[in-house]
Amino acid sequence: MDLFGPTSIKSINHATYYLVITDDYTRFSWVFFLATKDETSGILQNFIRQIENQLNHRVKIIRSDNGTEFKNRDMLEFCGNKGIKQEYSNARTPQQNGVVERMNRTLIEAARIMLADSLLPTTFWAEAVSTACYIFNRVRVTKPQNKTPYELLFGHKPIISYIRPFGCHVTILDTLSVLGKFDGKCDEGFLVGYSLNSKAFSVMRISSSY
Repeated sequence: MDLFGPTSIKSINHATYYLVITDDYTRFSWVFFLATKDETSGILQNFIRQIENQLNHRVKIIRSDNGTEFKNRDMLEFCGNKGIKQEYSNARTPQQNGVVERMNRTLIEAARIMLADSLLPTTFWAEAVSTACYIFNRVRVTKPQNKTPYELLFGHKPIISYIRPFGCHVTILDTLSVLGKFDGKCDEGFLVGYSLNSKAFSVMRISSSY
């Protein structure tokens, strides 16, 4: 796991950091966005509980740098109670935590390209990072298994036919407003990601978001 930030520009949800967690075997990655470093411990603890409950896999080892967001009393106590071993890389040797460090750099470069290609403002950096992680999990092939991280983690191939370019133009059916008989039922917007909790796109209208 690795924490990136703070960024010079806040996201539209006021995040200035993001946390990357990568499974060492499947290479499946998760990203979480934070306003401050202090949120890291709580996010990690909730993540570990959720993974163990939803995927029926026990977390045995977590590897990170020596940052205080990972090496603190709360995390030491939590990992001690659950029997989780903590491994830390030495100072100024990011290669010891190379898997997630490379993933972090890959997400940053992908997000930069996606923002430039879509012509969206930099405040959408969190949405670009989240979308890049979502797509990499489903299309990147992990060796030597020659399977995607999604397939290794969930046991079946992902469906990717619905994936569209980040920032592409979309038409949104307005099901929330009270419309007159002759009022338009559609709004214009653009795609900024994919929902992790439902089969839905994350889109942004000119004036507001869904």
